Parts: sequence; C-alpha cells; structure tokens
Amino acid sequence: MNAITPIDPFRATIERSIDIDATTEIIFESILDEMLALPDGKGGFLSFKLEAFPGGRWYRDLGNDAGHLWGHVQVIKPPTVLEIYGPLMISSAAISHVTYRVKSENGKNQLVITHKLFGDFDPKIPEMVGGGWQTIVDNIRNRATRVR
Repeated sequence: MNAITPIDPFRATIERSIDIDATTEIIFESILDEMLALPDGKGGFLSFKLEAFPGGRWYRDLGNDAGHLWGHVQVIKPPTVLEIYGPLMISSAAISHVTYRVKSENGKNQLVITHKLFGDFDPKIPEMVGGGWQTIVDNIRNRATRVR
C-alpha cells in the first residue's frame, strides 16, 4: 500500500509498504543501515548517525560539530518496531513521527513505514517526501534480500 493522505493544511500521513523475502532480523538491520546513508536525490548519499536506543539521536553529521538533528528514537523493539519523532528534513515549525514496522503474517514479512507530519509546512512536502519514502523502502528491500 502506498498512500499520501493530506488531512488538513497542518497534517498529513504518508505510508509505504513492501513485502520482503528476508527474516525480520535482517529487515530490521537493513532499516538501521539505510538510516545511516539516505539518498540525497542526486545519486549520492547523506551521512547520518543513529543512536539506536530510546532517546537516542538521529542526525546528519557534517563534521566539525555541524549538522542537522532529524529526530529522536521514541520506541525501539528489535526486530519489529522503530519510531522516530522530530523535524526530519523539514526546516519549519513542523514535527514528524515515523514508524518503521516489520509485520509477519502467513510466513511473509512486510515492512510498513508511516510518516505523520504535523504543523506549519509547505503543502508540497507530502508529495515530495512520498517519493523519497518509496526509494527508502525499495533500498531496504534490496539490502535485506542481498543479505539473506
């Protein structure tokens, strides 16, 4: 399922899901790996740090004590749930909550990413971010299936 649901001018939900032929543990590790090198939209990658524990930071490290805080770990329950809250890539009075959930059903594993966005943000952001999330779920699937 791929959905972008603008709720009103101050809220939106972006959801992406994909079936992955790998164990939940490998999928979860692939999520963490992907969060360290997100695509920059120009064929390269952005360098990130993730402190994978409750309250840990997820930030873009530019070196020399410069960078961008994208969020904090709200919930981490390996190998099925990771929740991040923070501004992510949005530099305005907005907050995001992202859930990465690995579901197992009938012998199949599925990754569902839900990004809820609240606040004052450009109305074009949900569509722009939706394409980025599709790239990320595809990258996670590719990582996980290479490892298995």
